[in-house]
Amino acid sequence: MKTLQKIILGTTLSVLAIGCQNDDDTVKKQIDTSVNFSYKTSIKIGGEGASEISAFDKISKKLFTVNVESNEISINNITDLNNPKKEKIDLTTYGAPNSVAVLNGQLAVAVEASVKQNNGKILLFNTADNKLISEFTVGALPDMVAFSPDGKTIVSANEGEPNSEYTIDPKGTISIINIENKEVTTLNFDAFNSDESALEKDGFRVFGPDATLSEDVEPEYVAISDDSKTAWISLQENNGIAKVNLATKTIEAIYPLGFKDYNLAENSIDASDKDDKKELKKWPVKGMYQPDAIKYANINGVDYIFSANEGDSRDYDGFSEEVRMDDLVLDETVFPISKDYLNEVNLGRLKTTTTLGDTNNDGKVETLYSYGARSFSVWSGDSGTLLYDSGNNIATETLNATLDRFNDNDKRSDDKGAEPESVEILNIGNERYILFVGLERNDQVMVYDVTNPTAPVFLDILSHTGDEGPEGLLAISAEDSPTGKALLVVSNEDSGTVTFYENK
Repeated sequence: MKTLQKIILGTTLSVLAIGCQNDDDTVKKQIDTSVNFSYKTSIKIGGEGASEISAFDKISKKLFTVNVESNEISINNITDLNNPKKEKIDLTTYGAPNSVAVLNGQLAVAVEASVKQNNGKILLFNTADNKLISEFTVGALPDMVAFSPDGKTIVSANEGEPNSEYTIDPKGTISIINIENKEVTTLNFDAFNSDESALEKDGFRVFGPDATLSEDVEPEYVAISDDSKTAWISLQENNGIAKVNLATKTIEAIYPLGFKDYNLAENSIDASDKDDKKELKKWPVKGMYQPDAIKYANINGVDYIFSANEGDSRDYDGFSEEVRMDDLVLDETVFPISKDYLNEVNLGRLKTTTTLGDTNNDGKVETLYSYGARSFSVWSGDSGTLLYDSGNNIATETLNATLDRFNDNDKRSDDKGAEPESVEILNIGNERYILFVGLERNDQVMVYDVTNPTAPVFLDILSHTGDEGPEGLLAISAEDSPTGKALLVVSNEDSGTVTFYENK
C-alpha cells in the first residue's frame, strides 16, 4: 500500500511517498521533492564578461566558469561553498572561450579563433590538475559544447558568424568528437540547401545577403538525449532546431518553429517603451521564437525539448535587418491608418526585420514580425511540434510581482521584453521536474514545475541584488552538491558574479 501526501505552501510543494510492507507500517521508501530555492551565496569572478557559462565537476567539486574578460576559465573549488578556493586555466594562447562542459573528471572548453571566421577548437582538460589532455579542431566559432551522457562523445555547435563587412560568412556546422579515438566529424547543412523554400514556408529563415541555407544557419546551443543517440541544436537567427543522429553522424531534420500570434489574448505584450505604461495588449504582430538555450528531458518515456525564446537579429556594418516599425510602410488595407499603429505609443518603437512581411514586393508590409517570443516553449523531440508555449506568463508574473523589473523597468518593451535566454532542468528523484528560465534583461530566474510538460505550473521568481545579466544556469542535484542540497548556479555576465540558490 502507498500513501501519497501533498502539501502546498507558497511555492513549496512536498511529495512524500511511503511504501509499506505487509501491514506492519515499515517504511520502505521516502522521497522528499520539496522545491523552495533561496539565496545562498555569491562569488565575484570579475567585471563584465567574467561570468558567462559554468560547469560543475562532482568529483573534484570544482566550478568552471567562462571568463571572457580575462580570457580564462575561472575555477572555484566549492567543497566548502562559504570558502571557495580559486584557480584558473589561462587560454591566451588558444583564443576566446565561449562554453564549458564537464563529465567524468574531464572539462571541455569551446574556444573561438582570433579571427572568428576561422576554425575554432575544443580543448579537453583533466579537472583534477587542470592539465590539457587533447585539443580538437572544429568549425568556425564553436559557441556551445556538451558531453553525451555516456561520456563517449563531445558535440559542439559552431555558429559560423560572418565578419562585420559580411564579406566572409562561414558555414554553420556541428562537430561530433569521439573522445576515445580522437576522431572529429564536422557536419554542415549542404544537404538542406534544396529544401530552403519548403522550410521557409513553415517559418524557417534564410536571409543573409546571397547566402545559401548552409552558409546562413548559425548553430547556437546543444541538447543531448539520455541515451546519447540524438542531439538537438538550436538555430537561433534562423528560427529553427536541427536534429542530429549521433550514431550515424548525420543531420536528420530541420524543424522550422513558425511564429507566435501576439493578437491572441494569452500572448499579449507591452510593445512600447514610450507609452508611460506597463500593460499587456493584443497586437497584430507575429513573434519569431528564435530560441537561444535549449534543454532536453525525457519525462515518462517521452522526449521533450525546452527552449528559451530570446530572439536575435543580424546587425552588421555590411548588412543589417533591424529597424523599428515606424521605419516601415504599412499596407493600409491590412493596417488601417485610423489605428495609428506606427505611433511610438503603439507599435512604432517595436523592433522588426526588413526581411519578412512584404510578400508581394510592393514596398508595403502586410505582416509584422518581432524578435523572440518572450516565453519558454516545449517541443516534441521526435517531430519538433510545439506542445506548449508559456504565452505571456513571464510578463504577467513579473508585472504582478516585480513591477520595477518588468521588461527591465519598461526599457526593453520595444525590443524583446525580459529576454528569456537560458533554461535548465532539475530532476528530483524522477518524481518531479523543475524548469529554471533565466531572464537576461530582468536579472531574474523564473521557476516552474514541468512534471507535466504540457501544463507547467509557475512557482517562483529568484533574484539577488547586484546580479545582472543571467547568461547561464546550472542545476546541481542534492546527490552531487557539496552542501548536500540541490543548488541552482546562476552565471551573471554583466555583473561578473556567480550566485548560488539552495533548495531548503
